[in-house]
Amino acid sequence: MATTIEHDPAARLRAAGLKVTAPRLAVLDALSAHGHHDAETVFARVRTELPTTSLQAVYGVLAALTGAGLLRRIEPAGSPALYESRTGDNHHHLVCTKCHTVADVDCVVGQPPCLEPSDANGFAIHTAEVTFWGLCADCRSSEPAA
Repeated sequence: MATTIEHDPAARLRAAGLKVTAPRLAVLDALSAHGHHDAETVFARVRTELPTTSLQAVYGVLAALTGAGLLRRIEPAGSPALYESRTGDNHHHLVCTKCHTVADVDCVVGQPPCLEPSDANGFAIHTAEVTFWGLCADCRSSEPAA
């Protein structure tokens, strides 16, 4: 049954305690394929289906869906906030310093980078975010040979 809910956007909204609306369904659809998109890109996709939708409405939907745990918001330095539909795991991100492509990478294996603070200052830690910065394969192949 969980698989059915996972693939049914209306059921996912209801399970998260949210009302099913056309803008929420359209935003979920715009982010259904794995990827990392800013609000402007989501808005452009939603607008093809709902031409009267505003950018402000999309921001409101993104906030509601993120708050309900249906989307994840990441904020790579130097980029606008990006949204993705992959939630529920502690995956990390690779970011190209040239073209700003973002890719998911599963949780670090082997010797992890510092994922536990030396002093949690009373916090109960539930998530660690790691962003790996470098050049993607396309940008590396377009670089002049050293």
